[in-house]
Amino acid sequence: MGDTAKAILPDQKTVKKTLKKTVNKAVDTLLTDEDTVKKTKAKAKKATSKAAPAKKTSKKSQVAEGASLLSEYDVHLFREGKHYHLYKKFGSHLMKHQGTEGVYFAVWAPNAEKVSVIGDFNGWDRETNPMKARNDESGIWEAFVPEAKNGSMYKYFIRSHNNGYEAEKGDPFAFKWETPPNTASVVWDLEGSWNDGDWMKKRKKEAQKAKPYSVYELHVGSWKRKPEEDNRSLTYRELAEDLPAYLNEMGFTHVEFMPVMEHPFFGSWGYQVTGYFAPSSRFGSPQDFMHLIDALHQAGIGVILDWVPSHFPSDLHGLHYFDGTFLYEHADPRKGFHPDWQSYIFNYGRNEVRSFLISNSVFWLDKFHVDGLRVDAVASMLYLDYSRKEGEWETNENGGNENLEAISFLKEFNETVYGEFPDIVTIAEESTAWPMVSKPTYMGGLGFGQKWMMGWMHDTLEYFQEDPIHRKYHQNTITFSTTYAFTENFMLPLSHDEVVYGKQAILNKMPGDEWNKFANLRSLYAYMYAHPGTKLLFMGAEFGQRTEWDHDSSLDWHETNNAPNRQIQETLKALNKLYKQEPALYEKSFESEGFEWIDINDHENSIISFLRKGEKEKDAIMVVCNLTPVPRENYRIGVPDKGTWAEIFNSDA
Repeated sequence: MGDTAKAILPDQKTVKKTLKKTVNKAVDTLLTDEDTVKKTKAKAKKATSKAAPAKKTSKKSQVAEGASLLSEYDVHLFREGKHYHLYKKFGSHLMKHQGTEGVYFAVWAPNAEKVSVIGDFNGWDRETNPMKARNDESGIWEAFVPEAKNGSMYKYFIRSHNNGYEAEKGDPFAFKWETPPNTASVVWDLEGSWNDGDWMKKRKKEAQKAKPYSVYELHVGSWKRKPEEDNRSLTYRELAEDLPAYLNEMGFTHVEFMPVMEHPFFGSWGYQVTGYFAPSSRFGSPQDFMHLIDALHQAGIGVILDWVPSHFPSDLHGLHYFDGTFLYEHADPRKGFHPDWQSYIFNYGRNEVRSFLISNSVFWLDKFHVDGLRVDAVASMLYLDYSRKEGEWETNENGGNENLEAISFLKEFNETVYGEFPDIVTIAEESTAWPMVSKPTYMGGLGFGQKWMMGWMHDTLEYFQEDPIHRKYHQNTITFSTTYAFTENFMLPLSHDEVVYGKQAILNKMPGDEWNKFANLRSLYAYMYAHPGTKLLFMGAEFGQRTEWDHDSSLDWHETNNAPNRQIQETLKALNKLYKQEPALYEKSFESEGFEWIDINDHENSIISFLRKGEKEKDAIMVVCNLTPVPRENYRIGVPDKGTWAEIFNSDA
């Protein structure tokens, strides 16, 4: 081929001379003969209009170029960790591009060599719909697919620069997923109609007012089941028919759903999330879940969601090793792997990950009208050595065990959601003595609205498990909580964690025979509602279920046919009614001025007495707890003023 090439091609000198002459001539023409240029352009335009129409390109290539929901500013905010509405930009979105209907896809995979959209619209073929990497080094890949539509199932095929690693991943931003064990994401339009305008207005109007929080913690899959239909769980719409009326009958102000976000393993109770932006398809569509929230709001019930920004599972279709690298998680297992839950910990120091998580929190408040987020496992986020042995963790830059990146993230999360939704509440499940969890960030706090009072829960259950005859030796156990009760905005939880893994149902923690068990339980609930702080009770405890909670079964509703169980229900109804009616029980719930001991020292009789106070002096309530089954006749108690005190609640009535 060499000799033939020499014969055909002119030598380099000739090429350079010819090129130089041509360029000079063109420049001279442009500079000296503008009219000629104009005439030439006009002739060319005329000739083009008369020419045969250009051959049409295929529909796919015609619409694939230039489709994007992302502006340069969006990308800038994303990379800075300051984009809090990524769900409007990433994932799959129905759109029209150049007159053609289709679906726009966007995914973050900075270490990918190739990404394509695979789905039921292209036979799950990896070559049909390749995505294009943006040329701004953001690591964002985009595609517009005319064949995709609402309801289409899809994944992202990713080939990594890292040793050619390949995986088919679900969409981190998908609004809907297939029902497990299937793992595809689903294109879904979130549009829905809401009828909770009155609730939302009232929520906004009363945002700064002190109010009672009596929260019913519920697991969607096991509250009630249909035994006649293979023991299936209720759907979101079936829950909407039963749940609001039940909560109103019982007097609860809020329901807290254990995580509803899509999760592959039902036995994780929702705490191992793969679909952060999708309510689980096990119980219906996103609109069905909206309908449930709407029905609760119309019934005057607030909705709190459990939110899990602490860790995620290793399932292949999820966030783990997303683009063939540790993208959402830390590469170093000392920071990136959770030994207790065998799951992966988010990299809170990575800006794009912060944007992802904070956008997710905003998403549920925005699109689903949620009234609060209870953040799971905050303690595991705060400490680098959480549940780790020596040598399994490394210190921060200051030599301490605090996770500075997680602390910064939690503060930013709270600032963001309260900035956009000042009428919601964030609640921390935080089990240590970390200071100022529920204090504003400008004071140096983490910025949460409330914090679970785990110490109260532990001490109270420990005390009530004692035989009453021995309680006089443990008086400090039941009174200790008031020494720190006002250091945070505390919520008193008797949660699902206390009725699983051999811990027994709350009722069966109580000592004594049948009568004593139920009497003790009524006393426990009365003490809980009298104690400063908001309240949370796990489902089933409100009627004294005897068995541990089982996520694969319904609650034992048949037990409500028994008189003692019905009496527990009636006790809860009366306490919730009292809690909402008496300002002294909630107005100064987080302030020491709302509480005063009358007698803390009657160890011998196991009796404690105290005052709860509201804004008005006349609203004060005296609480007297006899924590043994022995009646105390003619018992003298000091009171602040002369007058007659009326009994408004008795747990034995």
